[in-house]
Amino acid sequence: MANQNEKLIDEIVKRIGGKDNIKAATNCMTRLRIRMKDESKVNVDSLKELEGVMGVVQAETLQVVVGPGKAKKLADLLLERYHVSEDSAVEEEENQKVTDDWQDNKASIKQKQKKGKLKSGLETISGIFIPMIPAIIAAGIFNGFSGLIGTLQGEGTLTSEFWEAARLLFSLIGTGFLGYFAIFTGVNAAKRFGATEALGGMIGAISIATPLVELSQLFGLYDAEQPLDSILTTGKGGIIGVIFGVFILAKIEKAIRKRIPDVLDLIVTPVLTLLITVSIFVFMIMPISGVLSDWLVSGLSVIIGSDNTLISITSGYILAAAFLPMVLLGLHHGLIPIYAIQLEVLGGVSLFPVLAMAGAGQVGASIAIYLISKKVGNQRMKQIIAGALPAGVLGIGEPLIYGVTLPLGKPFITAGLGAGFGGAYVMMTQVMANAWGPSGLVAIPLMEADKMIHYVIGILISYLGGFIITRLFIKSEDVANA
Repeated sequence: MANQNEKLIDEIVKRIGGKDNIKAATNCMTRLRIRMKDESKVNVDSLKELEGVMGVVQAETLQVVVGPGKAKKLADLLLERYHVSEDSAVEEEENQKVTDDWQDNKASIKQKQKKGKLKSGLETISGIFIPMIPAIIAAGIFNGFSGLIGTLQGEGTLTSEFWEAARLLFSLIGTGFLGYFAIFTGVNAAKRFGATEALGGMIGAISIATPLVELSQLFGLYDAEQPLDSILTTGKGGIIGVIFGVFILAKIEKAIRKRIPDVLDLIVTPVLTLLITVSIFVFMIMPISGVLSDWLVSGLSVIIGSDNTLISITSGYILAAAFLPMVLLGLHHGLIPIYAIQLEVLGGVSLFPVLAMAGAGQVGASIAIYLISKKVGNQRMKQIIAGALPAGVLGIGEPLIYGVTLPLGKPFITAGLGAGFGGAYVMMTQVMANAWGPSGLVAIPLMEADKMIHYVIGILISYLGGFIITRLFIKSEDVANA
């Protein structure tokens, strides 16, 4: 397998213009993300033909879809074998780079203009959370198993000390990450903004430190009757506050470092940086971001988890139906902080299970196309679907999206329309996940124990919805020559 990955990365590098055309690289869950120097040198058609490449997306970065697990391995090989810089490590340097060649400078400016502030901001936010996704998934699964064991213990099904030990061990693993989510966010935000990572982690740690309560009481900012309504308390502002705090930290640290003699830098720079940043963070950023976070949660509660059944059904349908177009446009990155805020404030994520139905709609649509392909004798399409369908059932949607529904056009839409019915059901039954990660059947352990069955029913509804709507609107001639 290692040798196959080495051959694949060599072929990818060859078809994107060689090592010298690569500015930086990283990976997300299913994609190898490469920042190119000259996008015109990339042979996209040749890249798509490579065995092991499920699809290619040209956005802010060149995104080569290769599937979970493989994406990380290929990124590591690219960094090690070709000595390519990791994306987050060079981004700040590249943003400040000015060359003597005016044409290079013009191209660089044009590239930044093309990206747009919204997409650039979403990409930065996603870059903070993407490295944490494996830990988020693992922590969510262990918390889910811990909750399931606890439920069965309460019913008297599991009574031995073994199961109590297992519950505590699983809970320990789950809370080991999620309990310190703010610290990990601070570390990764520091990487993105060019600050010292340990100092970024300290900002995250300070946001959940207990002395905050005493400080809040000293200045009359603490509400003893309703601690969560305090202007300042532990966790106030959540990860939104941490990200803003680390952004300010990076600016202050760079400004101080420029003015401090080298001999004093190691001692003076971190001390002054933390003193100034924490003062701003505690008395300004945490209270303000706390208000923003509360507004966001309150706003989301109107459409997500509403007590009004009609609103729940409508919002669930729209969110699930619209998710795949959002993925295609790269706007789904903006949902990551919403997941994180829900996890932090509510102890679970209600938006993720709804959006996971989109992948199930693709499965149903692809089954319909497979039957049509069989009828019209399109062997090539049958083979593509047969190879991609198992991955789709397990929550890896790229092979079906880029190999089947998107190239055909209309099935991409009918899949979303079918998925909406599953989203409506999941929202109506208030399914909550312990974390977010891959969708499909592999996400079942991520759901709260008493909601797993409703999640499965939602997937089956999406399969059926995607299948029926695709069969109704896709004609044999649409598939015959595909």
